[in-house]
Amino acid sequence: MEQLAGIKAALQRSVTSSEYAENEQGAEENVAQNIEALGTTEPPTAPDPRIHCLSIIGQVEGHVVLPPQNKTTKYEHVIPQLVAIEQNDDIEGLLLILNTVGGDVEAGLAIAEMVASLSKPTVSLVLGGGHSIGVPIAVSADYSFIAETASMTIHPIRLTGMVIGVPQSFEYLERMQERVTQFVVRHSRIQESVFRDLMLNTGEMARDIGTTVVGKDAVKYGLVDAVGGLGDALRKLNSLMASKSEVSEQKGMVQ
Repeated sequence: MEQLAGIKAALQRSVTSSEYAENEQGAEENVAQNIEALGTTEPPTAPDPRIHCLSIIGQVEGHVVLPPQNKTTKYEHVIPQLVAIEQNDDIEGLLLILNTVGGDVEAGLAIAEMVASLSKPTVSLVLGGGHSIGVPIAVSADYSFIAETASMTIHPIRLTGMVIGVPQSFEYLERMQERVTQFVVRHSRIQESVFRDLMLNTGEMARDIGTTVVGKDAVKYGLVDAVGGLGDALRKLNSLMASKSEVSEQKGMVQ
């Protein structure tokens, strides 16, 4: 009987070791797949599951597929995440990290509109750059930060490819530009006249019109709320989440 018990225990240890090895192999395969598909490893579990971190990196890819060598944030990947954030009761706030050169105007503006319409507190942080259509996305949050060395380029909308030189093309561009301008003005402290002056500046860029503002200048113009880093952004987000929780509790007591 003792021999049978010993054999049984040895078999159990063997099965457990085999399962462990399979799990380890599966984890390694998942890491390899993430590196191949996304260029990143699986991120560690956040200590605070109430906060969801969403990054807008590289070019915002919308209706046109960009070349494979371009680093992109795909519009169709971001939208479901925002829907899930809104529906998930365990998530109480969104931290939006930006380092983008811009991209598809309508896709970027749609992302900005969705972030602005979330019922949960949102904080954005511009690292490196938040250029072009990245500007509306950055200001769409309840509160925005920019790193001291980060920059934001404000310039008129441009079209790529063949453009038909008729008045209708100009009117279309003008209407689209107005949508972007009005969104930025509504969701930041910058005055419309100041934003247009920065956008149409001809004395700063050699081959283009527009203005690049860095760190403190973005705050001075009212485009961004404050200069800060990751710690500042998380503290502000936690503060907004606490305030929202207090308001919800007070409403519950009144009812």
